[in-house]
Amino acid sequence: MAIRQRPIQLSCHVIGSSPREVTTPLLILLLLLQCLCSRAGACTGEEREALLSVLADLSPPPGDGLNASWRGGSPDCCTWDGVGCGSDGAVTRVWLPRRGLSGTISPALANLSALTHLNLSGNSLGGAFPAALLSLPSAAVVDSIYSCTSLKALRFGGNQMEGQVAPEIGNLRRLQFLSLTINSFTNISGMFWNLQGCENLTALLVSYNFYGEALLDAGWVGDHLRGLRLLVMENCELTGQIPTWLSKLQDLSILNLGDNRLTGPIPRWIGGMKKLYYLDVSGNLLSGGIPPSLAELPLLTSEQAMANFSTGHMPLTFTLTPNNGAASRQGRGYYQMSGVATTLNFSNNYLTGTIPREIGRLVTLQVLNVGNNNLSGGIPPELCSLTKLQFLILRRNRLTGPIPPALNRLNFLAVFSVSYNDLEGPIPTGGQFDAFPPGSFRENPKLCGKVIAVPCTKPNAGGVSASSKLVSKRTLVTIVLAVCSGVVAIVVLAGCMVIAVRRVKPKGSVDDAGKFAEASMFDSTTDLYGDDSKDTVLFMSEAGGDAARHVTFSDILMATNNLGPASIIGSGGYGLVYLAELEDGTRLAVKKLNGDMCLADREFRAEVETLSSASARHENLVPLQGFCIRGRLRLLLYPYMANGSLHDWLHDRPGGAEALRWRDRLRIARGTSRGVLHIHEHCTPRIVHRDIKSSNILLDESGEARVADFGLARLILPDRTHVTTELVGTPGYIPPEYGQAWVATRRGDVYSFGVVLLELLTGRRPVELVPAQRQQWELVGWVARMRSQGRHADVLDHRLRGGGDEAQMLYVLDLACLCVDAAPFSRPAIQEVVSWLENVDTIGAPSEDVKISGGHGQT
Repeated sequence: MAIRQRPIQLSCHVIGSSPREVTTPLLILLLLLQCLCSRAGACTGEEREALLSVLADLSPPPGDGLNASWRGGSPDCCTWDGVGCGSDGAVTRVWLPRRGLSGTISPALANLSALTHLNLSGNSLGGAFPAALLSLPSAAVVDSIYSCTSLKALRFGGNQMEGQVAPEIGNLRRLQFLSLTINSFTNISGMFWNLQGCENLTALLVSYNFYGEALLDAGWVGDHLRGLRLLVMENCELTGQIPTWLSKLQDLSILNLGDNRLTGPIPRWIGGMKKLYYLDVSGNLLSGGIPPSLAELPLLTSEQAMANFSTGHMPLTFTLTPNNGAASRQGRGYYQMSGVATTLNFSNNYLTGTIPREIGRLVTLQVLNVGNNNLSGGIPPELCSLTKLQFLILRRNRLTGPIPPALNRLNFLAVFSVSYNDLEGPIPTGGQFDAFPPGSFRENPKLCGKVIAVPCTKPNAGGVSASSKLVSKRTLVTIVLAVCSGVVAIVVLAGCMVIAVRRVKPKGSVDDAGKFAEASMFDSTTDLYGDDSKDTVLFMSEAGGDAARHVTFSDILMATNNLGPASIIGSGGYGLVYLAELEDGTRLAVKKLNGDMCLADREFRAEVETLSSASARHENLVPLQGFCIRGRLRLLLYPYMANGSLHDWLHDRPGGAEALRWRDRLRIARGTSRGVLHIHEHCTPRIVHRDIKSSNILLDESGEARVADFGLARLILPDRTHVTTELVGTPGYIPPEYGQAWVATRRGDVYSFGVVLLELLTGRRPVELVPAQRQQWELVGWVARMRSQGRHADVLDHRLRGGGDEAQMLYVLDLACLCVDAAPFSRPAIQEVVSWLENVDTIGAPSEDVKISGGHGQT
């Protein structure tokens, strides 16, 4: 069979010596021992020959330098480009991503018995994956205290590997994550047989493989894979029925069998899966009805159960597709939502019957897609109870009757489609329905409403009597007189308002022309001028106690010169920030949100109060102290941080980086991690920041770090937060998995925090433009390259060197590189990061300053 060439995406991780598996004192002791010990020797001749055999099967591009380094360089292969060694000189890393390599993967890699990290992604390699690599022994750090490492994750996704999954894979008994996505593997039954030894497997992704094969239905499969929490087998064109062995996977949370050729009904036993919250069986040949037993899924019927549910280390970006992908064209753009939404997707099948009323009990459901089926009957009014629903897709069925008017109460509903049915009556108005396009209701000839330009009242076909004409004439005269009176009243009222505003114009404010020019940013002048008694800004006490004060909206206008440009001190994806100086000297930072993007008033107030309570009592968060709603205008009030941001100190302020000594930077890192921990673990509900960066880390008067701008995505309409790239991260801080879809997760926050740690350690920006080369320089990639060459200390900020703190800084460097691991599930949780940072003081030279140390452990 000819080998098909395409860029390979291969990433193998032997996660050994994982800090999360060791108590903190042991971790610190090991890293300290590693830091103090020099390398015992160079690589062996066998390892050198193995690497040269690997190179012989590769074809580096001209000018790459790999041939010169490996064949013409030092005999010590530990110094070769892309090769990393442990303290004993054994080769532990072969790191050659995105080098333009072609050829095949040599089985000689299996002779590198200490290999823990292999990265050949982003090249153009082909052929079958060498089964010999699966026989690599577990890498280990062996001493009298600690010896516990094994292969936990294999990612072969995005290649054109061929043949069957090797039986040796069953020897990897601690394997937790296996991705074979987008390859050409065959014999799915043999794969399941070989995986019997992988009893710790929690995630299995095999999409785009095993084309046209039958999906095995044998009980022993479920017996050996009971720990699975994530199973994705989409786009394989598998035949057969939904296998009954899935009912044994009681820990399964995410099941995706979409785009296959499965037949038969949706089994009733799915309702008994206690942890299932994502089910996608779209694009199959399923028949029968939607089982009412789905209303028994605990995580979909109980908000409390879902709030208490933890996804743990499960990778939540498993199958997210970009908006321009095929999945989006099939109406599955909801993959871009934050995390993995609670979902039932039965679209593109041959389902019949009615939509069960019991679906209305799934109070945590966010996505319901039953489009492109043969469903009949009406839209159940019980769907109006699904207050968390964001996507409701009912198109291309045989639905009849009206659209329930109460659906306009679903304030989070971002996508709605009932096109190509036989619905009748008026289209609901108000709420989100005022924003849905006409295409949402296409090909329903009996519907009427403003959105489709079809009036709901028809003229009298039998003519109009003389008495009716007389009544109509009198009615018309009455209406004209009423309208004229109303217009006169409005003009008089407007004149009074202008006179009143001029009389109370504060000293130093802009003139009337300036006021109305500024007001033109909003729908009407009432957004800026109105009854302050209805628009009081609640201003909580900074100490978080019972004492509070009130500030009127007029106070805010006066303090910001009518929200004038001279008061602007910052801007971002959510809006402008103004400096407000009140009469008593209090200084506030006022963030003005775009009202078009915000939740309705009631939901906005509820979310603001939640964010305020989340931040009021934590010293490492910028507290949300107040808010204001005036028309479409939304203002948030924060205390002003006169010391500016970490970004200012590191990159913009003259002498700022020099002023930040190591103990200052360590204190900032610790404070930031504690703030992130609070919103991740101690808030109800938990909050994903989405945009951790040095400019969102502010310094208070004592120099303590305070995390800003957390939770703002909760104030924005769901359809806006996931299509505006400004709202899901900043270049240089964005995790690699966000490149597939704009997804925000806590593991993504950890990645962004890791970039901040690298900023503190190196003093460099995350992204810099290199004009001479017309390209961008990225901090994360540069640090990885330097570490692969053994040049750990060279990445440290030269302004920090020579102070005796190098050991601590290298320790934090190792931690930062764990945080920016390309695989989300390999990153530590934020509570682990906090613990490790708190124990940095036990490492390094005994000076009075806080010093940081680190080993050279692999990430």
